[in-house]
Amino acid sequence: MAQEIERKFLVTSDLWQSGVTGLRMSQGYLSNDPERTVRVRIGGEKAWLTIKGRSEGISRLEFEYEIPVSDAAELLGLCLPTVIDKTRYEVNFEGHLWEVDVFHGDNTGLVVAEVELENENISPAIPPWIGAEVSGDARYFNSRLSEEPFQKWAENIGG
Repeated sequence: MAQEIERKFLVTSDLWQSGVTGLRMSQGYLSNDPERTVRVRIGGEKAWLTIKGRSEGISRLEFEYEIPVSDAAELLGLCLPTVIDKTRYEVNFEGHLWEVDVFHGDNTGLVVAEVELENENISPAIPPWIGAEVSGDARYFNSRLSEEPFQKWAENIGG
Protein backbone atom coordinates (compact mmCIF):
# COMPACT_ATOMS: atom_id res chain seq x y z
CA MET A 1 0.00 0.00 0.00
CA ALA A 2 1.38 3.42 -1.00
CA GLN A 3 1.06 6.06 1.71
CA GLU A 4 1.81 9.74 1.17
CA ILE A 5 2.61 11.71 4.33
CA GLU A 6 3.14 15.34 3.46
CA ARG A 7 3.18 18.76 5.08
CA LYS A 8 2.59 21.93 3.06
CA PHE A 9 3.68 25.48 3.87
CA LEU A 10 3.57 28.93 2.33
CA VAL A 11 6.92 30.30 1.18
CA THR A 12 7.74 33.77 2.53
CA SER A 13 11.01 34.68 0.77
CA ASP A 14 13.25 33.71 -2.13
CA LEU A 15 16.13 32.51 0.07
CA TRP A 16 15.52 28.94 -1.21
CA GLN A 17 16.40 29.86 -4.80
CA SER A 18 20.20 29.68 -4.59
CA GLY A 19 21.60 26.97 -6.85
CA VAL A 20 18.32 25.25 -7.78
CA THR A 21 16.81 24.62 -11.19
CA GLY A 22 13.15 24.00 -11.76
CA LEU A 23 10.98 21.72 -13.84
CA ARG A 24 7.89 23.21 -15.51
CA MET A 25 4.81 21.03 -15.01
CA SER A 26 1.27 20.87 -16.31
CA GLN A 27 -1.25 18.90 -14.31
CA GLY A 28 -4.95 18.39 -14.53
CA TYR A 29 -7.62 16.42 -12.72
CA LEU A 30 -9.87 13.77 -14.22
CA SER A 31 -11.57 13.53 -10.81
CA ASN A 32 -11.30 15.89 -7.87
CA ASP A 33 -13.77 14.11 -5.64
CA PRO A 34 -12.43 14.37 -2.04
CA GLU A 35 -12.68 10.57 -1.75
CA ARG A 36 -10.45 10.04 -4.79
CA THR A 37 -8.52 12.41 -6.99
CA VAL A 38 -7.12 11.30 -10.33
CA ARG A 39 -4.35 13.52 -11.65
CA VAL A 40 -2.43 13.64 -14.92
CA ARG A 41 0.96 15.40 -14.85
CA ILE A 42 3.55 16.20 -17.48
CA GLY A 43 6.98 17.36 -16.32
CA GLY A 44 9.72 17.67 -18.93
CA GLU A 45 9.97 14.45 -20.92
CA LYS A 46 7.97 12.36 -18.45
CA ALA A 47 4.33 11.99 -17.46
CA TRP A 48 2.39 10.31 -14.66
CA LEU A 49 -1.10 9.24 -13.73
CA THR A 50 -1.71 9.54 -9.99
CA ILE A 51 -4.63 8.36 -7.88
CA LYS A 52 -4.96 9.71 -4.33
CA GLY A 53 -7.41 8.76 -1.60
CA ARG A 54 -9.07 10.99 0.99
CA SER A 55 -6.69 12.96 3.21
CA GLU A 56 -6.60 11.82 6.82
CA GLY A 57 -4.63 14.56 8.55
CA ILE A 58 -1.37 14.75 6.59
CA SER A 59 -1.65 11.19 5.21
CA ARG A 60 -3.45 9.60 2.29
CA LEU A 61 -3.16 6.71 -0.11
CA GLU A 62 -1.24 7.51 -3.28
CA PHE A 63 -0.60 5.41 -6.37
CA GLU A 64 1.51 6.90 -9.16
CA TYR A 65 2.32 5.39 -12.55
CA GLU A 66 4.54 6.68 -15.33
CA ILE A 67 2.65 6.90 -18.64
CA PRO A 68 3.64 8.00 -22.16
CA VAL A 69 3.77 11.80 -22.56
CA SER A 70 1.54 11.53 -25.64
CA ASP A 71 -1.15 9.78 -23.55
CA ALA A 72 -0.84 12.39 -20.81
CA ALA A 73 -1.20 15.23 -23.33
CA GLU A 74 -4.46 13.71 -24.58
CA LEU A 75 -5.69 13.08 -21.03
CA LEU A 76 -5.03 16.73 -20.11
CA GLY A 77 -7.63 17.58 -22.76
CA LEU A 78 -10.18 15.52 -20.81
CA CYS A 79 -9.39 17.13 -17.46
CA LEU A 80 -11.62 19.42 -15.47
CA PRO A 81 -10.84 23.11 -15.83
CA THR A 82 -8.28 24.50 -15.06
CA VAL A 83 -4.98 22.76 -15.84
CA ILE A 84 -2.38 23.76 -13.24
CA ASP A 85 0.82 25.36 -14.56
CA LYS A 86 3.75 25.46 -12.11
CA THR A 87 7.49 25.14 -11.81
CA ARG A 88 8.80 22.71 -9.20
CA TYR A 89 12.15 23.14 -7.47
CA GLU A 90 13.82 20.64 -5.14
CA VAL A 91 15.64 22.05 -2.13
CA ASN A 92 17.53 19.95 0.43
CA PHE A 93 17.40 21.34 3.96
CA GLU A 94 18.79 19.56 7.00
CA GLY A 95 18.16 16.03 5.76
CA HIS A 96 14.80 16.56 4.08
CA LEU A 97 13.87 17.22 0.47
CA TRP A 98 11.51 20.17 0.11
CA GLU A 99 9.56 20.65 -3.12
CA VAL A 100 8.87 24.31 -3.83
CA ASP A 101 6.09 24.99 -6.34
CA VAL A 102 5.91 28.39 -8.03
CA PHE A 103 2.54 28.69 -9.73
CA HIS A 104 1.78 30.45 -13.01
CA GLY A 105 -1.35 31.52 -14.88
CA ASP A 106 -4.48 31.84 -12.72
CA ASN A 107 -2.43 30.81 -9.66
CA THR A 108 0.36 33.37 -10.13
CA GLY A 109 1.55 34.75 -6.81
CA LEU A 110 1.26 31.45 -4.96
CA VAL A 111 4.44 29.73 -3.81
CA VAL A 112 4.20 26.67 -1.57
CA ALA A 113 6.68 24.14 -0.23
CA GLU A 114 5.93 20.52 0.60
CA VAL A 115 7.97 18.01 2.53
CA GLU A 116 7.21 14.28 2.42
CA LEU A 117 7.80 12.34 5.62
CA GLU A 118 8.30 8.68 6.45
CA ASN A 119 5.75 8.90 9.27
CA GLU A 120 3.50 11.48 10.89
CA ASN A 121 5.67 11.75 14.01
CA ILE A 122 8.66 13.23 12.17
CA SER A 123 9.17 16.95 12.72
CA PRO A 124 11.55 18.24 10.05
CA ALA A 125 13.68 21.32 10.62
CA ILE A 126 11.78 24.25 9.14
CA PRO A 127 13.79 26.37 6.67
CA PRO A 128 13.94 30.15 7.29
CA TRP A 129 12.00 30.82 4.08
CA ILE A 130 8.95 28.89 5.27
CA GLY A 131 5.83 30.63 6.57
CA ALA A 132 2.45 29.37 7.74
CA GLU A 133 1.57 25.70 7.50
CA VAL A 134 -1.39 25.08 5.19
CA SER A 135 -1.42 21.26 5.21
CA GLY A 136 -5.06 21.12 6.30
CA ASP A 137 -6.30 24.11 4.29
CA ALA A 138 -8.10 22.69 1.25
CA ARG A 139 -7.73 26.00 -0.64
CA TYR A 140 -4.09 25.09 -1.22
CA PHE A 141 -4.72 21.57 -2.57
CA ASN A 142 -3.77 21.50 -6.24
CA SER A 143 -7.08 19.83 -7.05
CA ARG A 144 -8.89 22.80 -5.47
CA LEU A 145 -6.60 25.31 -7.19
CA SER A 146 -7.71 23.82 -10.51
CA GLU A 147 -11.32 24.75 -9.61
CA GLU A 148 -10.77 27.93 -7.59
CA PRO A 149 -7.50 29.52 -8.70
CA PHE A 150 -5.47 31.56 -6.23
CA GLN A 151 -6.08 34.81 -8.16
CA LYS A 152 -9.81 34.57 -7.31
CA TRP A 153 -9.36 34.40 -3.53
CA ALA A 154 -5.86 35.69 -2.73
CA GLU A 155 -7.16 39.02 -1.40
CA ASN A 156 -9.24 37.12 1.18
CA ILE A 157 -6.33 35.23 2.78
CA GLY A 158 -6.71 35.14 6.52
CA GLY A 159 -10.39 35.80 6.29
